[in-house]
Amino acid sequence: MKQETINKTVLLALVAVISLLFLTMIQQFLVAIFMAAVFAAMTHPVYTRLTHWLGGRRYLASLISLLLLLIVVLIPIVILTMVFIGQAVNVGQSLTPIVVNFLKEPGSFQEVLEKIPFYEELIPYEDQVTTQIAGAVEALGKLLVSQISTIALGTVQFLFVTIVFFYTLFFFLIDGGKVVNAVLYYLPLHDRDERLMLSKFTSVTQAMVVGTLLIGFLQGALAGIAFAIAGVPNAVFWGTVMAVLSIIPGIGSALVWVPAAVILVAQGAFGAGIGLAIFCIMVVGSIDNLLRPVLVGKHTDMHELMIFFGTLGGLFMFGMAGLLIGPLIASLFITIWEIYGEAFKDSLPAVHSDTDEATEAPPPRETIVACDDSVDWPSPDIASEVEGNQRSAQPGELDPEPK
Repeated sequence: MKQETINKTVLLALVAVISLLFLTMIQQFLVAIFMAAVFAAMTHPVYTRLTHWLGGRRYLASLISLLLLLIVVLIPIVILTMVFIGQAVNVGQSLTPIVVNFLKEPGSFQEVLEKIPFYEELIPYEDQVTTQIAGAVEALGKLLVSQISTIALGTVQFLFVTIVFFYTLFFFLIDGGKVVNAVLYYLPLHDRDERLMLSKFTSVTQAMVVGTLLIGFLQGALAGIAFAIAGVPNAVFWGTVMAVLSIIPGIGSALVWVPAAVILVAQGAFGAGIGLAIFCIMVVGSIDNLLRPVLVGKHTDMHELMIFFGTLGGLFMFGMAGLLIGPLIASLFITIWEIYGEAFKDSLPAVHSDTDEATEAPPPRETIVACDDSVDWPSPDIASEVEGNQRSAQPGELDPEPK
């Protein structure tokens, strides 16, 4: 084995080990770093305009961009979260007595039991069954309250992660282009494939942040108002839950308003229940049907099933941040397989349909992808700089710029 081969092998091993060690060391902040990159991509047009108006003072422009983001986005979210937690505690505390009183009413629970096919066999154990169900409901209510309390106690950790997020975002706005250049330099792919993945990142990010959050906000706000008018208690809480679940295409919002309408009808509020159902079908549902294909599907170019699994999988793996991270990973999953199909198209066999007509390998990359000209970050000059230099410049060779 040649000495040069040995040197490169050892170098690659060191790169892998040290990189893994570094990522393990900062794993607690990876979500904050990722979210900072997402918001840097979204707010970069504002930062660019501010930099121009301020005569190239990038640090001041970045600071003003952070303040605008804080005022316009994060402060309303924090206020809504505080109201949500307060009403969630009320829901948990009111759940137990409502169900227990229902179980203790002479006729209501008896009617439910009588519908069970083997009811006669349960008659000797009716008191025990009632007690066990009441205990289970009470435990569920306490669990809900305890979980919400745990979230409230995590305020210190949340504030620390928020500080990390803003600090990272501050420098991503200033040096985001240099970070992208460095990543593309070390990524051993064709320039067209790098631009493809970069375009996917920015387009999916734009679609999920702008499109999905806008849809969720509109559906949650309208449903919350409808809940309040219909007499549903803790309308802000259920409207917020509906806004979060609306990220799931098609069925998300129905998971909240359908049970609410059924409960209203069961309680005798027939007009309120039917009116709520009609409003949610005609107005709230139409928001999803009309806006999602335009704001989300147009930019992500993904099937709704992939968005569905990407959203749910991201939610379970990454928590609330997974609502954005999940669809992005799903999009990159599709993209990397497209790149694979293009790279190995000469080795892949043709696929025959039922009519024995051959389906050729994926078309050339130029017909599959066109970079989105509307994407402002990373700017087109970054990609052209990388392609023009043909990796001739080291990413560390950066010229100082005015602060």
